[in-house]
Amino acid sequence: QVQLVESGGGLVQPGGSLRLSCATSRSIFSISTMGWYRQAAGNERDLVAVITTGSGTDYADSVKGRFAISRDSAKNTIYLQMNSLKPEDTAVYYCYAKIFYGADVYQEQWGQGTLVTVSS
Repeated sequence: QVQLVESGGGLVQPGGSLRLSCATSRSIFSISTMGWYRQAAGNERDLVAVITTGSGTDYADSVKGRFAISRDSAKNTIYLQMNSLKPEDTAVYYCYAKIFYGADVYQEQWGQGTLVTVSS
């Protein structure tokens, strides 16, 4: 199975930036939709950003213009660049992969999560 390993979380001040990384155990980008989700304490896990097999992207309204998802096929890694961070961005961020083996056959995989804390 594919393993997802996240890193890059930490403590930053409001207005600061972080780059999260999600390394995959093998190359899956050509057949996968990848994404970042986040879950704040006491809240549901919400979609932050996705990148499709065709490299299309989509973002939650709350992060548009501040966050950017990208991928590096050579490194088997996706990234979430987070700028202009706000306290409400504080959450555990999870990497997600939907790996397609056909139009209606797929596997879902989650990373372990990395904590982002935005506080002064």
